[in-house]
Amino acid sequence: MGRRKLVVGNWKMNGLKAQLGEVEDIGALAARHPAVEVGLCLPATLIAPAQGVKGAAFIGAQDCHMHGSGAHTGCLSAAMLAEAGAGWTIVGHSERRQDQGETDADVAAKALAAKAAGLKVILCVGESLDVRDAGHAESVVSAQLLASLPQGAAADWLAIAYEPIWAIGTGRIPTMEAVEAMHRALRAALATKIGAEADGMRILYGGSMNGDNAAELLAIGDVDGGLVGGASLTAAKFAPVIAAAC
Repeated sequence: MGRRKLVVGNWKMNGLKAQLGEVEDIGALAARHPAVEVGLCLPATLIAPAQGVKGAAFIGAQDCHMHGSGAHTGCLSAAMLAEAGAGWTIVGHSERRQDQGETDADVAAKALAAKAAGLKVILCVGESLDVRDAGHAESVVSAQLLASLPQGAAADWLAIAYEPIWAIGTGRIPTMEAVEAMHRALRAALATKIGAEADGMRILYGGSMNGDNAAELLAIGDVDGGLVGGASLTAAKFAPVIAAAC
């Protein structure tokens, strides 16, 4: 399909200016692996400071508001993030869906707002352990994806990240067969909505990818990269993940 691998670190609520050296080192790693698109979704406070050290990596945000301005204390619009230097943003991460009660409609609206501000988007979907154990994971996550998908979804500005929610931060991952089945199901679901465009859409794996399991996960046909948490906080831990994507 010719889909370039996309490996993105999500630093979540981690990182002060003291960690900008890690950003610089990860940017240098990206320069050494030009076949892979490498990025870091940083806390908003680091987006602007990272511009001078990011090297070949792109800098993204972890969320954006669906409105361009207004009485939304503590929130950041997509235009604000773009002005700070973000080129991408995550929307619909499981932690925001759970902790902030974001709906599929909210996620779709945020994705559209990001696109309007010139940002590319990583849209997250995933299932709980209860859904997985009940045998409904593929149908539930596919339905969530279609309900969260913004109008005009296209591979040149949108990527999907599959998060088995029960695996994040636990070190547990689904079997490789289960990952393959889910990514295949998500691509099929995309095809029902956007047709042949689905072939070019990158679908990332977002469940505790690290240097030990990245090569096996990234070898799966419909796994087009990773949304990486803890293993992206240092260049030393992120390096084998990036290398595995080559």
